[in-house]
Amino acid sequence: MLFLYNLLVHFSAFILKIIAVFSPKIKLFVDGRQPVFEILATKIKANDKTLWFHAASLGEYEQGLPVIEKIKEQFPNHKIIITFFSPSGYEVRKNNTVADVTLYLPLDTKKNAQQFLKLVHPEMVFFIKYEYWPNYLNELLILETPTYLISGIFRENQLFFKWYGGFYRKALDTFTYFFVQNESSKKLLLQLGKTNVSVSGDTRFDRVATILEKDNSLDFIESFKKETLTIIVGSSWPKDEKLLVEFINQTSEKVKFVIAPHNIKSEQIQELKNSIYKKTILFSEVGIVGVSSLQDYDVFIIDTIGILTKIYSYADIAYVGGGFGNPGVHNILEPATFGVPIVIGPNFSHFAEATALVHNGGCVSIGNKNELSDAFSNLIRNKDIRNEKGHICSTFVQMNKGAAAIILKQILNK
Repeated sequence: MLFLYNLLVHFSAFILKIIAVFSPKIKLFVDGRQPVFEILATKIKANDKTLWFHAASLGEYEQGLPVIEKIKEQFPNHKIIITFFSPSGYEVRKNNTVADVTLYLPLDTKKNAQQFLKLVHPEMVFFIKYEYWPNYLNELLILETPTYLISGIFRENQLFFKWYGGFYRKALDTFTYFFVQNESSKKLLLQLGKTNVSVSGDTRFDRVATILEKDNSLDFIESFKKETLTIIVGSSWPKDEKLLVEFINQTSEKVKFVIAPHNIKSEQIQELKNSIYKKTILFSEVGIVGVSSLQDYDVFIIDTIGILTKIYSYADIAYVGGGFGNPGVHNILEPATFGVPIVIGPNFSHFAEATALVHNGGCVSIGNKNELSDAFSNLIRNKDIRNEKGHICSTFVQMNKGAAAIILKQILNK
């Protein structure tokens, strides 16, 4: 099976090079991996002490950041290596300040794994949430390198738990310890005979809880919002935007909107702007009109990345997109930590935090334009309801933080 897997990886590498000619994202994926070994040879010396963290993409990086920061405090003389699988993670966080070296993870061939680990020679390795690369894991097992899974989550439909999933189950044998998010994940691992597991919770709660300690002020949002009730729309997709635009165009409520789409391609941004009848401005146009003029606009479209978290701090109501697609809604914990009531689409069952907040009443799920209109109108007109739902959200975050401390304690006791 490993032979077939390696054959597939090599074939995929060949195909990706062809696709890269036509796809800018795949070109980043392919080209970004070419200098990895040269970078490592330059930045990591043979006598350096190192710790390696791997994140599939941006969400996993943010999820693991509380642990990375705590580990860095405990091991100040070690170099921190962070790898990403996808361009959407690497391109956004390649200039982070927590790591000494940030780069793409070379594709999972035996040769790549051996060369990568020879250059990095990590004392400990941390995989965040998921991604189980057999060749890397096999080499780590041979080297007897302590390897941990952080904020892992397992479901019955994963290959590990199928009768034909022996090859994938073997990959789990390489982990020193599993830190999982919930009891159901622990039970599934116990069924496989994995007793080196504990429920630590989700480190994303630690991540978003620390956001409150930072300076989240943005002068352009303050100028736009002033004293007007404002709905912040984060990570929206076209299906979200279709309903939102209809509400924006029809509502007579005294309310402003900030929209931060998931995709900021210029043609899609312009299409969104043209569909809105009210006075609308793009973030990229602020330099032309001036910050002081933003108060004259009703809708502010954010056609850039990296500032949504701070924007949520200005929300009276938040709408988080993705809930009309697959796998579902984006990160609701960022607005939740600011004590903001949240509205989402119907697809959220794969996300424990969204399910819990819908059940607890801090988050409202809608499935069509009428439900969206009812949810927004209710929240706009009733300050007490906004405050109640917002309080549920902020309390939920505070009650669930602490995973990073649990993980650190276990690791240091080993």
